[in-house]
Amino acid sequence: MHRGVGPAFRVVRKMAASGAEPQVLVQYLVLRKDLSQAPFSWPAGALVAQACHAATAALHTHRDHPHTAAYLQELGRMRKVAPDETTLKELAETLQQKNIDHMLWLEQPENIATCIALRPYPKEEVGQYLKKFRLFK
Repeated sequence: MHRGVGPAFRVVRKMAASGAEPQVLVQYLVLRKDLSQAPFSWPAGALVAQACHAATAALHTHRDHPHTAAYLQELGRMRKVAPDETTLKELAETLQQKNIDHMLWLEQPENIATCIALRPYPKEEVGQYLKKFRLFK
């Protein structure tokens, strides 16, 4: 068993026993929509692969955080959003300034920033930085 799982379960159990609602944890993925349009015209499969790489990297990098362990027990609560490159870079800068754990995924060998994945967070802690983005369609 992953060593970070125990404390996360204890927190959820304590909240449930006290009648308090457990926090809703979300992992936001911010994927560049412009990659699906000319001049790039990446197919949907390539975009999905970028999101998967970034999400996996963020979960692995922050695997010992109690929010990550708890989130992985509730996989039905995932959210995805999508801007363009300029917005993606601005978001990465904001997240870094606010000390929000995230992974900026760079497609290699081109070194193209394609996606940001945050580690799981309570929605109220990070939602303000991501609410302007739309769900990927």
